[in-house]
Amino acid sequence: MNTQSININHVIDEAKFKPFHWGVLIWCLLIIIFDGYDLVIYGVALPLLMQEWSLSAVQAGMLASTALFGMMFGAMSFGTLSDKLGRKKTIMICVAIFSGFTFLGAFATNPVEFGILRFLAGLGIGGVMPNVVALMTEYAPKRIRSTLVALMFSGYAIGGMTSALLGAWLVTDYGWKIMFYIAGIPFLALPIIWKFLPESLMFLTNKGETEKVRAIVQKIAPEQNVTAQTTFTQNEATAGDEAPLKALFQQGRTFSTVMFWIAFFMCLLMVYALGSWLPKLMIQAGYSLGASMLFLFALNIGGMIGAIGGGVLADKFHLKPVLSIMFTVGAIALVLLGFNSPQAVLYTLIALAGAATIGSQILLYTFVAQFYPAAVRSTGMGWASGIGRIGAIVGPVLTGALLTLELPHQMNFLAIAIPGAIAAIAVFLVNLKASVEGVKKEEQGLPIKGTAIKSATN
Repeated sequence: MNTQSININHVIDEAKFKPFHWGVLIWCLLIIIFDGYDLVIYGVALPLLMQEWSLSAVQAGMLASTALFGMMFGAMSFGTLSDKLGRKKTIMICVAIFSGFTFLGAFATNPVEFGILRFLAGLGIGGVMPNVVALMTEYAPKRIRSTLVALMFSGYAIGGMTSALLGAWLVTDYGWKIMFYIAGIPFLALPIIWKFLPESLMFLTNKGETEKVRAIVQKIAPEQNVTAQTTFTQNEATAGDEAPLKALFQQGRTFSTVMFWIAFFMCLLMVYALGSWLPKLMIQAGYSLGASMLFLFALNIGGMIGAIGGGVLADKFHLKPVLSIMFTVGAIALVLLGFNSPQAVLYTLIALAGAATIGSQILLYTFVAQFYPAAVRSTGMGWASGIGRIGAIVGPVLTGALLTLELPHQMNFLAIAIPGAIAAIAVFLVNLKASVEGVKKEEQGLPIKGTAIKSATN
């Protein structure tokens, strides 16, 4: 035979982990580290900004939400744009936006200027998340997909930890602006990222970029007999998925799409309530500024451990039960944080809260990425993340309002814990039979892993 056809989905699913995969993982990881850094620095700078600009708790919460408004629009717009423009170009645009405008935030002279710059930076912060997850998902071998995506997205927690540690070391001596100067590093690294970050193989195949597809396939699976006559196909072209946004509500996905949106809303409400206000909550409980920064560090350590550990468990079981249990445990940990505990127990509870908020957020992206077909993957993640940003906006404002009421310490944490229970229920109700894997297995009459429902052959 002179002509050979290779299915790129099968090649990626069955591939062994190669140096090429390391490259995708490392570059996506670095991008997410800086994305997490750029987001968490507001929580680090918050106590000093409140003092410098005489902000009330509600005003500070509103200022925190400016970046989150930007993230909502960024996730929705850049997630959908990526399915048409390509993952790589969209990621580059987002990095330039979040790094550049965060750097400029150091030169703001009042809350209005700062809020505008944080909104613009938020467009890039929100837009880059669904795209790096989509890119890593599309290149990860199937047997370790959840682990690799969770490992990559743990960079978000690493960025948060870096921000917290640098804040504890630098802010007291150099002021809050030093944190924003550091955020300009990714902008300078754009030419390097452009050189080494690959484009999505699915996108290249759809565009007919055969030479580029051939080169990447040879790196992923050198054992494949790829020649100049080789053609490349995909197996996820489903009728009705040509319009990405509309496709989220087709093929039996409507109920699960809504459940994902609810889970993202509740999860991000907890993430940003804690990320923005944990240091301030701990200062009110009698801890020093330095100690409160270390609590933020523990929160992000828990998030990283929760994401990676949850990813490993998900590859053995399924993301659905793993996420449901994590949200439940996190809600319990947050309730217990409102009571006096020994310091070791306190750090453990904060780490568990981090695992159930930051870690679960990362795994939610992974779940959504594996639920939708490649043609609508970034759109699905972008809209779930974008709707979730409404929760992220509500979180800091709601927590700031709660603090003005001067409620007992445990009531503040109880209010943050309730969304965790709701998120656990929403994830539990996701219908796996409507997922890409579920549809394929249903067609073959196979059981769907992670649910008690078994498809029947007709």
